[in-house]
Amino acid sequence: MIKIAPSILAADFGRLGEQVTRAQEAGADLIHIDVMDGRFVPNITIGPAVVEAVAKVAAIPLDVHLMIVEPERYLRRFADSGADSISVHIEACTHLHRVLGQIHEVGCRAGVALNPHTPATALREVLDDADIINVMTVNPGFGGQRFISGMTIKLRTLREMVAGRDIEIEVDGGINAETLPIAMAAGATIAIAGTCIFQHEKGIAAGIAELRRAASMATADEES
Repeated sequence: MIKIAPSILAADFGRLGEQVTRAQEAGADLIHIDVMDGRFVPNITIGPAVVEAVAKVAAIPLDVHLMIVEPERYLRRFADSGADSISVHIEACTHLHRVLGQIHEVGCRAGVALNPHTPATALREVLDDADIINVMTVNPGFGGQRFISGMTIKLRTLREMVAGRDIEIEVDGGINAETLPIAMAAGATIAIAGTCIFQHEKGIAAGIAELRRAASMATADEES
């Protein structure tokens, strides 16, 4: 079954601890944290202090996504704040192989994120150094965007590339009950979702349950 990773980018930061607790009680597998610097992407979000605050209430892994320039400068700080995995963008790393090694050195699982325009094949030479690949299915920087359907081709390519390796494939952007089955069929193993969980009209638990039902139905259809 695909893992569900609620993205706190869509949460109510005035009640962040409460909302993270509700998400994990509703069955979330990990908490996704987007860090934006206003340079790599046109938005500014949070830093290590918020990750540390989330870590105090979260009993599930924290998946930290650094959408920042020079991410290698901050790896230790995010690891010390409670990150279990840290993903960096290939577009932001001149020496990606070195940065992935540095993430492992600070005790975290190492992830690589790809913007929509970056081909899957750009990762071929570093696959043995990565634990997670994050496929951006929107242009990074803001929540609530529409899923770019053309990214399913990249997901399928990556599924073939990682065959036989212990690498998880995240899909990040525009995920909801309609797009989740599409991403699953293409190869995603972790679904990052924000708006459809934290802003669901019936609450966080209902949002996660809706995704679980969509995933279960997709799995049943595939097996039938």
